[in-house]
Amino acid sequence: MQEIKVVTRFAPSPTGFMHVGGIRTALYAWLWAKKNNGTFILRIEDTDKKREVAGSIKHIIESLNWLGINWDEGPNIGGSHASYLQSERLDLYKKYAQILIDKGLAYPDPYTEEEVGIFRDQAELAKKPFLYREHRPETFNVWDDMKPLRFKTPEIKSYKWNDLVYGDLSAGPEALDDFILIKSDGYPTYNFAHIVDDIEMGVTHVMRGQEFISSTPKFLSIYEALGIKPPFYATLPPIMGADGKKKLGKRDGAKDVLEYRNEGYLPEAMINFLALLGWNPGDEREIFTVDELIKVFNISRIGHSGAQMNLEKLDWINKEHIKKLSNEELKENIFKYIPNNELKDLINIKNQLLEIISKRISKWGDVKEMIEKGELDFFYKEPKFSKEKLIYKNVSLEIISNNLKQAINALESLKEKDFIVENIKNVLMQIANNLDSRGELLHPVRYALSGLDKSPDPFIIAEILGKNETLSRLQKVI
Repeated sequence: MQEIKVVTRFAPSPTGFMHVGGIRTALYAWLWAKKNNGTFILRIEDTDKKREVAGSIKHIIESLNWLGINWDEGPNIGGSHASYLQSERLDLYKKYAQILIDKGLAYPDPYTEEEVGIFRDQAELAKKPFLYREHRPETFNVWDDMKPLRFKTPEIKSYKWNDLVYGDLSAGPEALDDFILIKSDGYPTYNFAHIVDDIEMGVTHVMRGQEFISSTPKFLSIYEALGIKPPFYATLPPIMGADGKKKLGKRDGAKDVLEYRNEGYLPEAMINFLALLGWNPGDEREIFTVDELIKVFNISRIGHSGAQMNLEKLDWINKEHIKKLSNEELKENIFKYIPNNELKDLINIKNQLLEIISKRISKWGDVKEMIEKGELDFFYKEPKFSKEKLIYKNVSLEIISNNLKQAINALESLKEKDFIVENIKNVLMQIANNLDSRGELLHPVRYALSGLDKSPDPFIIAEILGKNETLSRLQKVI
């Protein structure tokens, strides 16, 4: 049997910002196309003009570009199936509508909205579902583009189909109805337009959310009416909120995906995280490069149950990707969040400071937070001291002062070129190990150098500050 060329698509509506659910759909479709040397298409479904939000198309493109999800055909690059905006493909939908009209499978809606409303009320009073097909007229007028065009469901029956994720699915005759194909404003409905576009663009695999399962019989009925084989469907599990009990919503953190960029997450880490929201590689690995994901991704490993949106997991994955960066890459990203040139100059001189910062963050935005809290100030200006915080437990000031004097004498014996972490640690630990508690020395030394209760290792701080500045700060505390 001849293998088909895989063609996938991502077809968002420009009705607002992109959130993780939409991006994950795009990612899975993109990964599947890349894995199979296929084609990935970006198509904008902009036929609902009432809900369209200005700037959304630009936002969709920017979001995908940030993550490196590049398309083979679509807006701003074109392709053999242009245009990739549905609003510019209206003649094509009318062409397919005419095919259905000629087959006697489409007709102009003869009723007003008020009359349809009455039918709905009657169904509700009778405690049964409203089905438009039960009010289908005996004869059809000629469609003049002024009224909605409805699909005449050719056969009321049950449908069975295979989903690549959920297996065999089915629905009864109640799932079929005479739905609108083209609205009175000339724009097609989603139920019709996406089928026409998928046919024309040769889409072989459709990734979609669970909300589309109930409409699948309508889609299959259209494909049958046109005499065309439908694509493979792969239904994705929902992304759940932090509590894992309900689908992710705005209250649970379904925010604009570009906010993650602004907060300083790496695009590679975001891709890694999103891939694991509903898919697993079949082993214990959790950290992947994009190329590794393309290699191992398979639709058969997509799960059925909802995946929890866990920001702690995202932070951990991002931190693991940060660890892979070179010093130059670390510096380039960290500097974007440092307004202080004095600190930048110090980082350029002292690689240890770069290491300190990178170990204490999970995303670049944490650098900004550290600076705002003053956690890095002591590296380039003298800290302010508090006598109370200098005291270690109930140790007297006299003992602390004597311990610091010993530390100064020991450190003075080191030459400038030997003033490095290993040597600093050795001389200070020789003193600390002879005390009732090491904290009697190490706590005041740390505080004297940083002015903070919690700070990086005091030995590292001392090397970064240098011999003269270290001794000066210890002396001032005394």
